[in-house]
Amino acid sequence: MSNLYHVIIKPIVTEKGVAKKDAERTLCFQVAVDANKTQIKNAIQSMFKIKVEEVRTSTTAGKLRRRGRSSGYRSDWKKAYVRLKAGEKMPEYAEI
Repeated sequence: MSNLYHVIIKPIVTEKGVAKKDAERTLCFQVAVDANKTQIKNAIQSMFKIKVEEVRTSTTAGKLRRRGRSSGYRSDWKKAYVRLKAGEKMPEYAEI
């Protein structure tokens, strides 16, 4: 991955994600399927100018979806939970 904006697709702002952000200093992002933890860590650190302690990833397989007679599959996607080091300021991406 050459560009850090190709690694991080978008932040995931859900009830669970906001609770993890407040309680565990953990941010949740949708990332590229072929991105590894080192690329995700470097992209977050350079994008938000913060220090990352840990990155955990989860890959979700696409589901079969039907619309009447036609059917198809959703795309596979990857989620990253990024925990910040102690003392780092939490970025407020939800207010943008």
